[in-house]
Amino acid sequence: MRDTLNAVIAEALQAAIADGRLPLPEAPAVAVERPRDPSHGDWATNIALVSAKAAGMPPRQVAEIVAAELRERLAEVADAVEIAGPGFINIRLRRGVLADVVSRVRAEGDAHGAGERTGSRVQVEFVSANPVGPMHVGHGRWAALGDSIARILEHAGDDVQREFYVNDAGVQMDIFAASVSARYLELTGREVEFPEDGYRGAYITEIAREILADEGESWADATADAREAHFKEKAYAQVLAHLQHVLHGMGVDFDVWFSERTLHASGDRGAPSAIERGIERLREAGHVFEHEGAVWFRSTAFGDDKDRVLKKADGSYTYFAADVAYHADKYDRGFDLVIDIWGADHHGYVKRMESAVAALGHPGKLEVIIGQLVNLFRNGEVVRMSKRTGEMVTFEDLLDEVGADAARYFFLRRSTDQPLDFDIGLAKQRSADNPVYYVQYAHARICSILRKASGADTADESVDVAAVASRIAADEAALALLGSEPGTLAGEAELGLLRKLAEFPEIVAVAARQRAPHKLTTYAEDLASAFHQFYTHCQVVVDDPQLRSARLALADASRLVLARALGLLGVSAPQRM
Repeated sequence: MRDTLNAVIAEALQAAIADGRLPLPEAPAVAVERPRDPSHGDWATNIALVSAKAAGMPPRQVAEIVAAELRERLAEVADAVEIAGPGFINIRLRRGVLADVVSRVRAEGDAHGAGERTGSRVQVEFVSANPVGPMHVGHGRWAALGDSIARILEHAGDDVQREFYVNDAGVQMDIFAASVSARYLELTGREVEFPEDGYRGAYITEIAREILADEGESWADATADAREAHFKEKAYAQVLAHLQHVLHGMGVDFDVWFSERTLHASGDRGAPSAIERGIERLREAGHVFEHEGAVWFRSTAFGDDKDRVLKKADGSYTYFAADVAYHADKYDRGFDLVIDIWGADHHGYVKRMESAVAALGHPGKLEVIIGQLVNLFRNGEVVRMSKRTGEMVTFEDLLDEVGADAARYFFLRRSTDQPLDFDIGLAKQRSADNPVYYVQYAHARICSILRKASGADTADESVDVAAVASRIAADEAALALLGSEPGTLAGEAELGLLRKLAEFPEIVAVAARQRAPHKLTTYAEDLASAFHQFYTHCQVVVDDPQLRSARLALADASRLVLARALGLLGVSAPQRM
């Protein structure tokens, strides 16, 4: 409807300009918005205020000319076109137009709000934690964010791939191996000096204990290099499998697990590594120079504040060099857009990576989202330590306590550029104060209504609500009864729910465009509230068969949209609670 109204208003302006009623050199861009106050109508435009100065006319006079055109052009869909305030034009749609959303939602099902297939290939890379220990709660937020963005983009029409970049090369892996080795030796009764910069979490001891149980004490007498090389691979595999298990438990599964080691490895017959090839591509493009024995990327040519080292004077490569090679590989795989989700501590890294991507020939094809930190609370009190281990609360700890649905929903409720306060106590509540419970309860309530209305055994767990709903028939005449009691609580409740349902496609489009799943959590809560208002003020199972079928169809459409909104967030839509 937004696009239709924009087009009609543009036509009205052109007609008024053509016959001289509006002395404008050209028609300004048109935009309609939903008024904050529903009593002002379904849509509004400020086109008269925007045009007034150029036309040399008072805004309300411009509004009168445009509104007169719109009343004629929108006669079949609008009940009223009204002028308000200094010159706003408010459009109130006919009930039948609003009620049409019920038929569309029920006909389209899960496809409702979906965009046309774009053919665009998008890669979303997220979490990408070092495989040296458990994920912190920030990783959980990025997991929820990345997966939901991928779901939304898929719904909007893109071909999306989810990727986890495994940082399995470099000094941190050596420190990890040395830490496990030291704990292993301690468990065998040897005296050992623990590495000063080693990983000290209890999980290191658990990994060492598993190795000891599997392989005995034979490694205690091996050389340090041999023992640590073996333990690095053994422990790395254990941690990576654990990361995959925890993420799967949250409903996050990756299409690709990309190993950083592959970037360092030489090709067949001693061919250059991916890192060497990446540097050479920058060199061939004229963006590499040497200074004081090091190899540099001239990133200042692309707006960075300083040039960046790719290869140090000692011959070792920087992390940035590996990232250049990694992103070159992404575009070689044919992605039209790459979205990286990084932690807050990587904010200063964005410009150099954008510069490298531009230098590789892909300007504007990298989008970096910075995920801010998560602060844990329990009923208002700050939580920093796990009750079980006395150490930091891990993502797995949180998931075990509140469940995947609550974790995902709470992680997604705020814009990613804002720190998130996560209240564990609230996430576990079974009350309307808990937003995910509130939304899921609305869905479960609708399922209960549909079961009862169909005469199905409400205690029968096998009742298929979708099948029950499919038997509810509501024709155009029946749906036109919705909101037919103007000025009453029942009429306003029905119209409010219809209006909220009609917003869903544009909410999905905005969420996709802005990479903003929190738009959907807000919408889901508003839709749940609109349904609860409808249920409070409207008796659904009434004697009038047409009104009964119309209200059941409206309830069913609400069920479908709630389930679709929750699905795009990766949250379940339970039929019973």
